[in-house]
Amino acid sequence: MNSQDFQLLSSIVRDRSGLVLTEEKVYLLESRLTPLARQRGMNNLEDLANELRRSNDERLKEEITEAMTTNETFFFRDTKPFDIFREHVLPRLLEARSTRKTLRIWNAACSTGQEPYSVAMLLKEEAARMAGWRVEILATDISNEVLEKAKAGLYSQFEVQRGLPIQLLMKYFQQVGEMWQIDSSIRAMVKFQKKNLLEDLTHLGTFDIVFCRNVLIYFDHEMKARVLNQINKVMADDGALFLGGAETVLGICDALKPVQGLKGVYTSAAGGMIAAAS
Repeated sequence: MNSQDFQLLSSIVRDRSGLVLTEEKVYLLESRLTPLARQRGMNNLEDLANELRRSNDERLKEEITEAMTTNETFFFRDTKPFDIFREHVLPRLLEARSTRKTLRIWNAACSTGQEPYSVAMLLKEEAARMAGWRVEILATDISNEVLEKAKAGLYSQFEVQRGLPIQLLMKYFQQVGEMWQIDSSIRAMVKFQKKNLLEDLTHLGTFDIVFCRNVLIYFDHEMKARVLNQINKVMADDGALFLGGAETVLGICDALKPVQGLKGVYTSAAGGMIAAAS
């Protein structure tokens, strides 16, 4: 791929999703966009770039963005954040919200749904202490394709074997042919919407907990700051933000700070969640 074509395609992806591709990642563009070019009846990415220059096709730009932003996910990914959620963050927020008994959770860049469904199953397992509570889980992604799969809640044998405890598989999934479908009671707990993290999201309201894990690693400093500031605007002052193990707010967003004693959890610098007991 020549430099001009790379710049055109990578700039479309960056402007529309925040994903930054350096020239060392040309292989990623080629592996994900070549099938799209062929579906469109083109021979290669040069033809794809030329079509964009000729037509400025909005639908094609959307297809390119979707192809480049489908990221890997699996149930209870990395385990530890879910332990922290259940053992530390959830109890504090249940105490802080005890008068109104409502909890709003946002799973950003949810991909095919394993993370929000993991949260939903975890909350279902905590039914005794969640009695009388109204919980909303909003899961968003930029890709229509992954959202449709997430809504269906249908997963392959390989997908349910990655991170999902066998007891939860048996309890909350039914086998449908060679696939496994998550129970309708769990699916009903999660609302899926198409949203771009670079857009104004204040219309979504205020969230007590935000999961935005393993997303910022794909962005440059400017885009990371932009996304974190967006999240800060919709997160309660004593709310909790979960980031991936290789991600941080430090040196990027002064509006957020780490929660002492809770690795990977961040809160508002203005208010803040109470630090973990040492």
